[in-house]
Amino acid sequence: MQNLKAHDGDAETEKVSSTQASEIDDWANFKDDDIMQQQFAIQAEEAEKIPFVGDKEPLSSLANEYKSGSSILLEKIKEHVMESQDQGEIDRIKANVEQCRMTLRNLGYAEFTFEDFFALFLEQLDCVIQGSETSISLDELVQRSRDQSISDYVVMFFRFVTSGEIRKRSEFFEPFILGLTSASVEQFCKSAVEPMGEESDHVHITALSDALGVPIRVVYLDRSSCDNGSVSVNHHDFHPVSNDLPSAKKGGAEAIDPFITLLYRPGHYDILYPK
Repeated sequence: MQNLKAHDGDAETEKVSSTQASEIDDWANFKDDDIMQQQFAIQAEEAEKIPFVGDKEPLSSLANEYKSGSSILLEKIKEHVMESQDQGEIDRIKANVEQCRMTLRNLGYAEFTFEDFFALFLEQLDCVIQGSETSISLDELVQRSRDQSISDYVVMFFRFVTSGEIRKRSEFFEPFILGLTSASVEQFCKSAVEPMGEESDHVHITALSDALGVPIRVVYLDRSSCDNGSVSVNHHDFHPVSNDLPSAKKGGAEAIDPFITLLYRPGHYDILYPK
């Protein structure tokens, strides 16, 4: 009986060991892709709770958040045009968009891969000029920006424009890209520019600003201070290489004020509006 008991114990031990080995094998087969997919699913679930474009808030709300980081660029560009009702600015941006379309064609992109994104962006741009049957209000513009079926297309428009500009001027952007990753310009565009969900940094904003001819200011909140001890807000201005900006001085000696001011925060950018 004792020997049988011991044998049963051995069998039980073998069974437990076999189960543990199976669990280890299962975990080993749980690849990085599976982990990333799970992480994306969690992020997507959290993102559904937050609108793509939020309501305007006073700067005091930032202080409350610090006590306790798209797609936004589209809204700001269109609001700039909506407030000024400048058809000339619409035409200027459209001309730059057409250049971006030609850039993608020349780089070998199949037109069907990007044309829908371009068409929707231009459609939204036309709607902000008042006086036509397709005109929309600022409130409707915000609501459209919160519609994922529209927002995702606009984001992809910006991603294709950015990727095309980086590839077209690869010699200029390559040193900056090598400072971020060991990837080539083409690999960087495929992995860090064109896919949804990838964040934008200095390279992306420079390329997008240049491609569309839109000056951008990015403001950073940090702990730096001036020599006299007062708080300093750092910012970086992105001035397009294009010389067709409407208020640029002849000869380009003086840079114009950015049309867009963004506050960089971990994971996203907020729009800052002048009072």
